[in-house]
Amino acid sequence: MCQHTPSIYENEDIKKGILLQLFGGCRKDFTNSGRGKFRSEMNILLCGDPGTSKSQLLQYVHHLVPRGQYTSGKGSSAVGLTAYVTKDPETRQLVLQTGALVLSDNGVCCIDEFDKMNDSTRSVLHEVMEQQTLSIAKAGIICSLNARTSILATANPVESQWNKNRTITENIQLPHTLLSRFDLIFLILDPQDEMYDRRLASHLVSLYFQSEEEEHEDQMDMGILKDYITYAKRFINPKISEEAGQAFVEAYVMMRKVGSGRGQISAYPRQLESLIRFAEAHARMRYCTTVELADVEEAKRLYKEALKQAAVDPSTGKIDVTILTTGISGAARKRKAEITQSLKKLIKEKGKVPTLKQPKLLEEFKERSDFPVTKDMFEDALKELQDEDFLIVTNKLIRLCQ
Repeated sequence: MCQHTPSIYENEDIKKGILLQLFGGCRKDFTNSGRGKFRSEMNILLCGDPGTSKSQLLQYVHHLVPRGQYTSGKGSSAVGLTAYVTKDPETRQLVLQTGALVLSDNGVCCIDEFDKMNDSTRSVLHEVMEQQTLSIAKAGIICSLNARTSILATANPVESQWNKNRTITENIQLPHTLLSRFDLIFLILDPQDEMYDRRLASHLVSLYFQSEEEEHEDQMDMGILKDYITYAKRFINPKISEEAGQAFVEAYVMMRKVGSGRGQISAYPRQLESLIRFAEAHARMRYCTTVELADVEEAKRLYKEALKQAAVDPSTGKIDVTILTTGISGAARKRKAEITQSLKKLIKEKGKVPTLKQPKLLEEFKERSDFPVTKDMFEDALKELQDEDFLIVTNKLIRLCQ
């Protein structure tokens, strides 16, 4: 695929991640043995600055995958993604019309401007992205539809430009419950570097001067690539070797150890399942019936590269998976607890005063604090203390609980 998107400059790891997504989707069913079903579809989110070819990647995948659907977050509704009930013009009976997620069953659903969806529309994706089914209960029709689809989505930052001093949840303002369901999250940023701009411009200009023969000289025909992917998904079902299985165990233990030293949880079983899916897709891409150690290493490398981009805490510069799983970094959570305790101590010192004015308390708290405290941080700490039944806040007045 790196050769099949010639007008998109660099981003090799992103292209490889999407390519492995295309080779996934072979669902494992161990129901007879009591182990249940395992999701094999992979979900990828592309975030970054406008004009970095995110939509172009989606358009290419949409044309490449036989059962691909393309939709825009701004123009999509919940019923358009799931299903809606209508009357048949001939029989006058209620019938169920399926939406984009069901139509892309065993394919890829490309969702552009994922961040522009409203909350009610995004809520339907939780079940699809994890359970691969879609439950419908409308107009007396109750059913569960298959939605074994991979999600490839793009999102733009709220300020139209990526702010490196903010976490990914603050930049794109998507719920962490949805972010944690993406196997890979890549950032496509504009580096604003003169050398990079010069190489990119030279690359784009060269595309206009290439003849048709030169343009297709190093590229595989799209029809052949479609057949290649279809054959691999239908006939190649790689098994995990004992060596690869042990490598998965060691990789998961190491991921957990990274955060244990800082008192944080840096990996969940969901991350291990993502590694297995990508390693199997890498083996399938090679037409290999066994997942080998090289496949595991490549899956680990790709996953780590995505984490370096999307799960770095700007305040510490370290990878923190809790940003994706809880929406707040471990360092920010620790800082929040410190602010709450400091505020609690200050209010206790003023316990003899029947009521305290919130603006005055904020100014005094800012003066006594060793680090900058914003109004939002102060109000979050007040809410935390109110939830603990330590104080009562009414009309900007604060008083201790009796």
